Amino acid sequence: MIETPFPIYVGWDSREDIAYQVCRHSLGTRATIPVSITPIKQQSLREEGLYTRDVDPLAATEFTYTRFFVPYLQGFKGWALFCDCDFLWLTDIAELVSMLDDKYAIMCVHHDHQPKENRKMDDRPQTQYPRKNWSSMVLYNCGHPANSVLTTDIANKETGAFLHRFQWLTDDLIGEIPESWNWLEGWSDKPSSGHPNAIHYTRGGSWFDEWQTVDYADLWNQERAAYEATLSKTA
Repeated sequence: MIETPFPIYVGWDSREDIAYQVCRHSLGTRATIPVSITPIKQQSLREEGLYTRDVDPLAATEFTYTRFFVPYLQGFKGWALFCDCDFLWLTDIAELVSMLDDKYAIMCVHHDHQPKENRKMDDRPQTQYPRKNWSSMVLYNCGHPANSVLTTDIANKETGAFLHRFQWLTDDLIGEIPESWNWLEGWSDKPSSGHPNAIHYTRGGSWFDEWQTVDYADLWNQERAAYEATLSKTA
């Protein structure tokens, strides 16, 4: 029984605040366990003197590297979840938390993602690399000894390849969870019934003009309407 809020960090980008808000809403309204949901904002980390990396012209989002600060932000204690902002959560996060296994340093979906398109989101270049999208949703065992090396110095200075491929870990410390928890729109096979547990609009979602007809756009739009309804109640 989880009594303290389970920490969830969501990548935040100034171009995609609405994606973050909808992701946060979809997580919070379905959770049957206490959760704390925090946006990871690069500018805030810079102002705190934690994020010192030069601007990377190849970085698709402002959270390309900030995701690797989660163990540090948690004081290297307990478990925490990171996900990109372009997720729509359709299943209680408690089901995912129930899969935690302390023998692993991290747990994630082991995708073999080889996108066919050349551009994504708001006309950003689409890139290919080993373990693509493994780091887009990660359960961090922040207190695992193998994660103690993931200091702010490492997170600021190491290459994208080192970080996104989890090269500070041996493969046996990277646990696997079912694909339905990081279902890649435009790549993953649709389930024969129902819907994925968490939809990742990795190419771009309907908050971008160019991506209005992606799979499950209707579900994201419904969640956006539900989120915006909460604003009118508090206005």
